[in-house]
Amino acid sequence: MNYVDGEFVDTGNCFENISPVDGTVINQVSEADRALVDRAVASGRAALEGEWGKMTLAKRCELLHNVADGIEARFDEFVAAEMADTGKSFFQARTIDIPRGAANFRAFADMVKSQPSECFHTDTPDGRGALNYSVNKPLGVVAVIAPWNLPLLLMTWKLAPAMAAGNVVIAKPSEETPATATLLAEVMHSVGIPKGVFNLVHGFGPGSAGEFLTAHEGVDAITFTGESRTGSAIMKAAADGVKSLSFELGGKNAAIIFADSDFDEAVAGTARSVFTNGGQVCLCTERVYVERSIFDKFVAAMKVKAEALKIGWPLDEDTDMGPVISHKHRDKVLSYYASARDEGATVVTGGGIPEFADDRDNGAFIQPTIFTGLSEQAKIQREEVFGPLCHITPFDTEAQAVAMANGSDYGLAATVWTTNLQRAHRVAQQMEVGIAWVNSWYLRDLRTPFGGVKLSGVGREGGVHSLAFYAEPMNICIKL
Repeated sequence: MNYVDGEFVDTGNCFENISPVDGTVINQVSEADRALVDRAVASGRAALEGEWGKMTLAKRCELLHNVADGIEARFDEFVAAEMADTGKSFFQARTIDIPRGAANFRAFADMVKSQPSECFHTDTPDGRGALNYSVNKPLGVVAVIAPWNLPLLLMTWKLAPAMAAGNVVIAKPSEETPATATLLAEVMHSVGIPKGVFNLVHGFGPGSAGEFLTAHEGVDAITFTGESRTGSAIMKAAADGVKSLSFELGGKNAAIIFADSDFDEAVAGTARSVFTNGGQVCLCTERVYVERSIFDKFVAAMKVKAEALKIGWPLDEDTDMGPVISHKHRDKVLSYYASARDEGATVVTGGGIPEFADDRDNGAFIQPTIFTGLSEQAKIQREEVFGPLCHITPFDTEAQAVAMANGSDYGLAATVWTTNLQRAHRVAQQMEVGIAWVNSWYLRDLRTPFGGVKLSGVGREGGVHSLAFYAEPMNICIKL
């Protein structure tokens, strides 16, 4: 159900939440209408003017710590809900998604207590001077729109700093993954978050909750993670209101593997960056560039890694990869597989749908796939697929590798594998991305800036960068 103004609300208009594992209906989800979004905005505005707006920073942070405690108290429920919606493995849900979801609230609640502000003494002609200082004020009502690949983690990555900074929020999870957001609403309610501070609306994009929310004149800021095309549509909807925007959008991430790299580490790290969560992580690698002298050896080693992946039931402890999020998304990924073959790609491994002879055949499973042989202009090299695949291309010089890696409309992340320290610094700094890893992947410090360039986003999240977005600095000048 939706959660608005401190109450769980069923609009009576529902849509089905479908399991990607076996195609069964998990539950019915109440779709928010325009009137409910209006009510959510109004309740948020009232909370800003009431208890939440007058609450001390210490009390606000205490409540956010209580939210983290509440998630952990219902840890198994959150894990089960995340697995049911996404089909991801038990290992990933319990070691990454849910722990990080709780940790985000604690991290930003602690961080906001030391958020800096400026103070300057200004000379004046009369010699008495003036004092200029800044205060950080919340933006107001923030729309938080989260994707389906890491539902709780990426939702709380935005909610936690927004609420820590004193804003009220209206969250809209993906229609594919509504469960953990609803559990989070129950936690918010149980720990005493004042009504109107956290609101949850379910629905779709155009003509539904997403459009009603992003175009609403009462919404002050929008933070969104998802496809670049959707981000563009939100930006257009928000233009009339000149709303503050923070977007983390798509990626077509590149890995560069030099011959002097630790070969085994490079293979293992690249395989992880390609196939984790079925390739459904915005930071996953889809383009791999390998120095020609080790190209054949690297392709063969990646083939072994891909074919060793256990595709199975999420609850099986030895499962490495579950299904993609839906049959619709699988059809999209398969269309890219077909396009690659049509353009003359060599299929190193995969390229189809696995067969199980059980209920998984009704799910959205797809084979991990590796291609070679395409030009940089091929469709699969230009467009984000968001599935368990990569294309591996040889290169001859460092300059050629850098040019190919940067020759994309996207610019989210890159990885560089080399044991040459000078090359590591030199190449990493040339990457046209928001984050570049050297000899690792997905190693994150939550205090560092995170985001992309080009079609991959607007703005930065993480640490003080998140707090800077969710809080507007105001200057106060005191004549002495």
